[in-house]
Amino acid sequence: MGTFFQELAKKLAERWITLLVIPGALFLATAAIGGRLGHQHGLDLDQLRRLGSETTAWIVRQPPGSQAIALAAMLLAAAGVGLMVQALSGVTRTLWLGLWPQALMRVRRRLVDRRRRLWRTRVDQRRTLQLTYPFASRTPEQQQQIDSAAERVNRLSLAEPGRPTWMGDRIHALESVAVNRYGLDLGFGWPRLWLVLPDFARTEIGTANAAFAAAVATGTWAWPYLLLAVLWWPAAFIAFAIGVTGWVQARAAIADVTNLSEAALDIHGRALATALGVAEPNRTGPLTLAEGKQLTALIRKGR
Repeated sequence: MGTFFQELAKKLAERWITLLVIPGALFLATAAIGGRLGHQHGLDLDQLRRLGSETTAWIVRQPPGSQAIALAAMLLAAAGVGLMVQALSGVTRTLWLGLWPQALMRVRRRLVDRRRRLWRTRVDQRRTLQLTYPFASRTPEQQQQIDSAAERVNRLSLAEPGRPTWMGDRIHALESVAVNRYGLDLGFGWPRLWLVLPDFARTEIGTANAAFAAAVATGTWAWPYLLLAVLWWPAAFIAFAIGVTGWVQARAAIADVTNLSEAALDIHGRALATALGVAEPNRTGPLTLAEGKQLTALIRKGR
């Protein structure tokens, strides 16, 4: 047990340093530089070198005890900044997933309507190509045109859009597939499906979800740098770079989460139906629409 707690403490310390202290220390250093340089000397390298020399000289003049106290204070301040920024991760997640508050409902509705019109236009283009080039006489080049049109549809959304953002529509598409293909209300069904998934499936989905959480944490650091841009304009470019990095990582992660979740529903949906007595134990194959509707009625309990 002693070894276990030592390893646990080591891992917690590593996560504490990686997620809070290092990003917080970088932000504090950037804030100190930006506060001294200001807008007028935003990229003045001479001023920056002078500031570095003065800071180094001040640290060297301090006795060892004072240096240790200063280091501890810096670590605590960095961790404090990190905790405050992590508290904002919910804002970033809500923004990226399109779960916007009521105050932004009008903007959200307009964006959803725009995405739906574009999606339907692309679907119509694909259907027109399919009718123009019948399957029996279709050439490889014609099939490539149809495949390209289908790819444009899926690149926008895997189902008719229902949220104002791409990442939000990946979640919405998963829910739509569950209802339209399997008759399952995934909002109520997912916690129960999770309990019957094999360990390797839960591990894969959990890993992808952890990657999304890490991307959200990365992107959230754009907010304090954007605030710092009020004092030092180059911070706006740092905020943009951090935000884009987190956003790109989050898109890749949410694609993995939804793809794996849909695959789990395809492969193990019947296990849930069997566990709840909706399907016969000896039957195989994906969940049927009728079974999914029975499951939904059962697990919703009239709610």
